[in-house]
Amino acid sequence: MTRTSSWPLRLLTLGRHSWWGALLWLLWILPANAVELRVAIRDSANQVQIGSSTTGIIRDARGEAVMQLPELQPVSVDSNGGRLELTDGHSAFDESNVFWLEPSGDGVVWIGERWYRGKVKLVPSNSGVTAVNYVNIDDYLFSVVGSEMPASWPQEALRSQAIAARSYALYQKNRANAGHAYDLKSTQASQVYKGLEGEATSTQSAVDATRGKVLTHGGRVIEAVFHSSSGGHTENSEHVWSKAVPYLKGVPDFDQNAPVYSWRAQFSLDEVGARLGYPGTIQAVEVLNRSPQGRANRMTIIGDAGTLTVTGGTFRQKLGLRSTKFDLAVSPTSISVAGNGFGHGIGMSQWGARGMAERGKQYNDILTHFYNGAKLGPL
Repeated sequence: MTRTSSWPLRLLTLGRHSWWGALLWLLWILPANAVELRVAIRDSANQVQIGSSTTGIIRDARGEAVMQLPELQPVSVDSNGGRLELTDGHSAFDESNVFWLEPSGDGVVWIGERWYRGKVKLVPSNSGVTAVNYVNIDDYLFSVVGSEMPASWPQEALRSQAIAARSYALYQKNRANAGHAYDLKSTQASQVYKGLEGEATSTQSAVDATRGKVLTHGGRVIEAVFHSSSGGHTENSEHVWSKAVPYLKGVPDFDQNAPVYSWRAQFSLDEVGARLGYPGTIQAVEVLNRSPQGRANRMTIIGDAGTLTVTGGTFRQKLGLRSTKFDLAVSPTSISVAGNGFGHGIGMSQWGARGMAERGKQYNDILTHFYNGAKLGPL
């Protein structure tokens, strides 16, 4: 969005205490049809810029319209002492503990740096402003499928991703604390969601073709976690996350054509020590125990400052490795890592889904392969 040198703020002259206004507000905040998700686009930011592709209405915590925002004109929301302020970047002109922005017609909203379907709610947090996109689940999935998986992949793989992502989102929504501001994040902490930027005709087709379909186990929607590539075989959840989940069992993968099926990395021992916080000179790095599929669970760093025990996950994170499925070779000055796969290795392998689709498998075959005992059915 481009900020113009001057832009009038046209305050609405609607009756602030109108019963009709309150009724219209109640109707507006109710979900339009199926399921509405709350997705955090910015969490505890210093400032959030918002806007609308069409004329938008900004409302306060009581649902009263405080501003008509011209199309393609930005406004900033700052936090000040636990309250929110609307500002043009120089001076504040309204404040509330909550602000909403809804576009008119078929408009979309601008949040931070991207366009999103639905509307946006802004609330104060302990250290800033949190912007939450309220969006219909299938509109959300149009973007998630293309943000998590290349839109050019086979349609059956994209459909598998759509159902897995829908199931995961609903699982998270169902377990979200009622007092929490959002159900999901827009990052890998939940599912990657890039708004309109993530959408494509192919991802919309995949979502439309699977509309309302979810994975269940024991009558409940499952936490359908997924990853890029397992490196040949997925894992039981308890071997990586300690908790056994009946539908997250290891199965053979079909990801042999993945560019991350095998990979290598090399570091100096000094760099490894610095990243792990080991204060001395490293002499050896050993894997103490592994999962059945070869993932490092616990490791020890040995040197002149004693031993340091870390999890395989910490070692992966600190060194920026693709997975914990690796072998090590340590020389007097460096360490070489030869690994397989990308991600935690639990649930659906995205490259495996592509591999199965290329072998002629349908999305129901792909999903029931990766999610043990799960059933595919309507929401």
